[in-house]
Amino acid sequence: MYKNRAPDGRYNLCGGKVAALRKAKVPKLSQRGLADMLQLSGLDVDKNAVQRIESGQRFVTDIELKALAQALGVTVEELLET
Repeated sequence: MYKNRAPDGRYNLCGGKVAALRKAKVPKLSQRGLADMLQLSGLDVDKNAVQRIESGQRFVTDIELKALAQALGVTVEELLET
């Protein structure tokens, strides 16, 4: 049977990395701040969506993955590294 979750049950592979990169920004970037940056890039993402992405409770599309990488100043590959 096809599985569409990570081995630990999370709905995405990048959430933990997104949270770590966001918190490592100087000054620290809030979830709302990241959501605002994503909205400026044309995505309909709010603070709650960012929280759910970071906690692994939400799937992330390839379009969102690319926008997250650009907003955080990293490559898509870096977001997917575990």
